[in-house]
Amino acid sequence: MKTIDELLSEGVAGKRVFVRADLNVPLDDGTITDDGRIRAVLPTVKALADAGAKVVVASHLGRPKGAPDPAFSLAPAASRLGELLGSDVAFATDTVGESARSTVAALADGQVAVIENLRFNPGETAKDDAERGAFADQLAELADVYVGDGFGAVHRKHASVYDLPARLPHAAGYLIATEVGVLKKLTEDVERPYVVALGGAKVSDKLAVIDELLGKADRLLIGGGMAYTFLKAKGHEVGISLLQEDQIPAVQEYIERAEKTGVELVLPVDVLVSTEFPDLKTKAPANPTTVAADAIPADQEGLDIGPQTRKLYASKLADAATVFWNGPMGVFEHPDYAEGTKAVAQALLDSPAFTVVGGGDSAAAVRLLGFDEDAFGHISTGGGASLEYLEGKTLPGLAALED
Repeated sequence: MKTIDELLSEGVAGKRVFVRADLNVPLDDGTITDDGRIRAVLPTVKALADAGAKVVVASHLGRPKGAPDPAFSLAPAASRLGELLGSDVAFATDTVGESARSTVAALADGQVAVIENLRFNPGETAKDDAERGAFADQLAELADVYVGDGFGAVHRKHASVYDLPARLPHAAGYLIATEVGVLKKLTEDVERPYVVALGGAKVSDKLAVIDELLGKADRLLIGGGMAYTFLKAKGHEVGISLLQEDQIPAVQEYIERAEKTGVELVLPVDVLVSTEFPDLKTKAPANPTTVAADAIPADQEGLDIGPQTRKLYASKLADAATVFWNGPMGVFEHPDYAEGTKAVAQALLDSPAFTVVGGGDSAAAVRLLGFDEDAFGHISTGGGASLEYLEGKTLPGLAALED
């Protein structure tokens, strides 16, 4: 895989460099609530601009239906990128149309432009190779060189991620190089004990990675909404908690396999419960109660791990040499249910281990709860991509960057 440093050494002055970034930031009425993914691509964009390239930044945002939708415009991300760079960033109001062509044509050496949301064009996500390829052909007309730096999208076989690199000289940006280097530390010659903390809403999202980690990790800590399927699989009442009944047989098999292989599978011993889901907009007090994990009332919903579980999980992380954390322990967006996620984050900071926060909600929680991002070993920008890498899958966007 060619690196951006190699590309820069060859010279990019005057060349149009297409940077596939991941600017898929959360928006609240057009206001960015977390700019972490924009900041993550800054080193690549700045290095190219400083070297005299005409930088064309492209990304998706959200899930528009293959047509323009103002709610998913990249205009706020372009504006924020300009603020972070300290220079004007041009914005094209389409992907491959007149605005994109004229905006790119007007770039001077060292200038940066952002084109509109790639998913406004149905060719970006098309299952049909020809339709995707046709869109990639149009994107290729905007550039001389391709740099892949949108790690959060490399597990997608999309036109700008998979097809476009085949049409242009290409290299991996700094972010992708960093992400891949970190993930190799979690899969090759891992320092032990290796502890994995998994949370989030759905156990189905994590089944494949659990399957893979049962042969690699020394210890698995389970929290979040997915924990209730594990508790149900052990025969416990979970009330009205989030539950995927169709996944119970698979979870039971994993519990049995963990016992046979000596992998320590740790489940909550107590949880915070309530009869209703908290109001995340007003943050009104929820007044939860704490119950044993095997004694959740039938009319109650588990919404966070309890105080004893927090202590237990912290102790299970304390002696780790390597930690991967993906998924919050509860509804961290509400202060009454944030303590479990806080406890895991703090335990990572207190541990001497190499710690990796696996993107998505975990990364958002670190920022929302006020932790110093630089204190962690690495915070990934791609939760789904990280999980698929750990599952051992071939990621289309990484395969496309291989020479």
